[in-house]
Amino acid sequence: MGKILGELVIKPADIENFVTAIEWAAAEGWNPGIDDLEAFYSADRSGFIMGFIDGVPVSSISVIKYGENFGFLGFYIVRPDLRGSGIGLATWNAGMAYLEGRAIGLDGVADQQSNYRKSGFEYVCSNIRYCGIPVSMHSLKSALKIEDVTLRSASEIIAYDSAFFPAPRGEFIRHWTQEGSHGSRIAKCVKSGDKIIGYGVIRKCRSGFKIGPLFCDDEDVADALFWSLVNAVGPDVEVSLDVPNINMQAVNLAERYGLNPAFETARMYKGGAPDLTQARVFGVTTFELG
Repeated sequence: MGKILGELVIKPADIENFVTAIEWAAAEGWNPGIDDLEAFYSADRSGFIMGFIDGVPVSSISVIKYGENFGFLGFYIVRPDLRGSGIGLATWNAGMAYLEGRAIGLDGVADQQSNYRKSGFEYVCSNIRYCGIPVSMHSLKSALKIEDVTLRSASEIIAYDSAFFPAPRGEFIRHWTQEGSHGSRIAKCVKSGDKIIGYGVIRKCRSGFKIGPLFCDDEDVADALFWSLVNAVGPDVEVSLDVPNINMQAVNLAERYGLNPAFETARMYKGGAPDLTQARVFGVTTFELG
């Protein structure tokens, strides 16, 4: 059991301090994106909370407010040498207080799921991370119109995204679909005429690339968009895709391209699960922010 040597102070952390939580996440094998934080902070700058002892970060949690009634919890980490000291529970309680009165979602790692249930969270589905170097299957379908997402088209993407998330998150999506300070993200959409029927983002991570979200009207659109995103970052690169296990078309897509399951999380909700279809979710946005 870790020993607390000073007074624990839990408070919102600025982006410079939360870099430490990103490093902890990397050490846990979560493989964060290299430009994640600047987009994350656009969602809710007050929702990134850390515990400090003598000014040194010792714990973290992200509790992002979306709209008036929803929140998403992530980055729940305690520095390894202080686990079991009570810091985690204190940090958790501070995060839950910030989201009081809202329905809350999270993606829970296996060893914490029983604790989440004790806090009132209920299991909805599993999200499975598939990883590997995609195997080329075919050329893109010529009938599908695939475009880069630009600032000009961001409002259309935000409108399409609203069907897949239980609360408005326009500012986050506006940042998430742009390239980031290191040029690490590429966003593409598929159109039928002038109507968007799918969009996705691929981003560079500590290791390889992650695709998320991958939201599409059907499997053919998801297939074409997936391969377009992979081609955008070059051949023979490792790609991760986080797939809801209840969407078998998404599972089939990942396996068809030679990706293999690496680990899974449990999507859980407190205060009621949102009424959202999973049939068009071929890849979740992030485990950290929903």
